[in-house]
Amino acid sequence: MKRVLSIQDISCVGKCSLTVALPVISAAGIETAILPTTVLSTHTAFEGFTFRDLTDDAQEIVDHWKRQKITFDGISSGYLGTVRQIELAEGIFTDFHREGVLRFVDPAMGDNGRLYAGFDRAFALRMGKLCKKADIIDPNMTEAAFMLNLDYPGEAYSEKFVRELLKRLCGLGCRTAVLTGVSFEKGRCGVASYDAETQEYTTFFREHLPVSFHGTGDVFSSALFAALMSGQPLPQAMETAVDYTVESIRLTIVHPDHNWYGVDFESAIPLLLKKLGKI
Repeated sequence: MKRVLSIQDISCVGKCSLTVALPVISAAGIETAILPTTVLSTHTAFEGFTFRDLTDDAQEIVDHWKRQKITFDGISSGYLGTVRQIELAEGIFTDFHREGVLRFVDPAMGDNGRLYAGFDRAFALRMGKLCKKADIIDPNMTEAAFMLNLDYPGEAYSEKFVRELLKRLCGLGCRTAVLTGVSFEKGRCGVASYDAETQEYTTFFREHLPVSFHGTGDVFSSALFAALMSGQPLPQAMETAVDYTVESIRLTIVHPDHNWYGVDFESAIPLLLKKLGKI
């Protein structure tokens, strides 16, 4: 069984970050080790959440892994709350890298043209440097713009713009960039990718559901990483992750009393396993 590492925070309630990554990747039949960088009582859409920085503890955990000669077949990072945590992730990508290890960065730090609370442009540019350590990155339009020090385009962009943006993202140092939340026509939304080595450009779209939930980016990233680690080529992995994310949203909104803080990704796991050929 393959073993991977997920580096990001734990929001104890909220269906995001590690509480998504751990069950989704594990369900795909992949041993999932975790490195919590921060513990929050809830995700940041709740008022009055508690926040505990675990950077010092995380470094001690990593040092223990080194002494035990623990290895990973893939390493993924998500929400990192401070520059020190970015530096921690960089060290892990370097120290635990070997031939065949997939390094994946989800630069989770903003959406809808704004960075999350506590982040600024300097932080975004620093996150861009972490992407140099990755094989694959999957920012949304907001994160891509801030990492490249560009103005956020809103919805006024062309396919040509997306192609050029993907190439510039690969210019950060990664081989492949996947841009999420892409739409070229009303009612359709999905992802676009560019592989700098093969120069292959790929898109995949599904019906756009007119709702918004916290954590759907984490659902997509976890499914994409799981699909890639399961051996699916990038275009197929993108399809798997998009379909799983859309199904998670769909299964949430069919209930009139659905929760507001996250999607029912758990109920959609059978679809994920079917897409991965596990059932």
